[in-house]
Amino acid sequence: MIWQIINILFPVFSIVAVGYLYARRHAPDMAAANTLNIDVFVPALVFSVLTGKSFDLTQYQALTLGGIAVILGPALVAWAVARMFGYAFKTFAPPMMFNNSGNMGLPLMLLAFGEQMLPAAVVLFIIENTLHFTVGVKILDPRASLRGLFRIPIFIATLAGLTLSLLQIHLPVVIATPIEMLGQICIPLMLFALGVRLIHIDWADWKIGLVGAVTAPLSGLIFALPAIALLDLPRIQAAMLLVFAALPPAVLNYMMAERYGQQPRQVASIVMLGNLASVVVMPVVLALVL
Repeated sequence: MIWQIINILFPVFSIVAVGYLYARRHAPDMAAANTLNIDVFVPALVFSVLTGKSFDLTQYQALTLGGIAVILGPALVAWAVARMFGYAFKTFAPPMMFNNSGNMGLPLMLLAFGEQMLPAAVVLFIIENTLHFTVGVKILDPRASLRGLFRIPIFIATLAGLTLSLLQIHLPVVIATPIEMLGQICIPLMLFALGVRLIHIDWADWKIGLVGAVTAPLSGLIFALPAIALLDLPRIQAAMLLVFAALPPAVLNYMMAERYGQQPRQVASIVMLGNLASVVVMPVVLALVL
């Protein structure tokens, strides 16, 4: 069991560590690489998985509901914790709700559950991403327009992929192969970029970061366990939902907080300390589910 967990986590954390160590020495500008990942490589992965012959949307209806519960439910816990410690709800709640399903979730689930379960991991990623750009934006700015959602490449790729999947249209190999190859770039690049971002941890707000690092996985698991029982999820999907629920806050939370002027420095501490804490949290969760 121990070696199985090491085999899953070591590739993930080693690539993050390479990114961190490289950034400490060279301080690379990852802006262009991150833009390429968000605009090209991740949409290619999403589209490739959704249009693959092994993808059957009906298999993931219950998992979809479970993912929604795990994302939206923690808002209640975040509200209670924010009131207890005197934090602004708009600052504390989004990192508790929207987890790192991209940078950490996709590679972790790929290694833990195998390539045959990558479609399920992508479904959870799509749910988290879509809710982040809709519910998450509305939390930060209730007057914000959601029309911009239809200009986001990941969302466009999701709509296109689901449409072809529902119509049972399969792309020719000559087209599908380069799209799949582009998609394969995104996972290691996500991990490397996460490592680079860790050099920017601001320890001045370590207290709210520590509270967030504890609250994020616990609040997700609080809603994952009853969702699994109520939805009667298959064993492997139940395990994936538990891993998904325990993921640390998404890096995108900091970008959103900066964009809307919602205490970005405090959000950065929540995100970065939460991701550091995953070194402890994820082995425990994997030990429980495997």
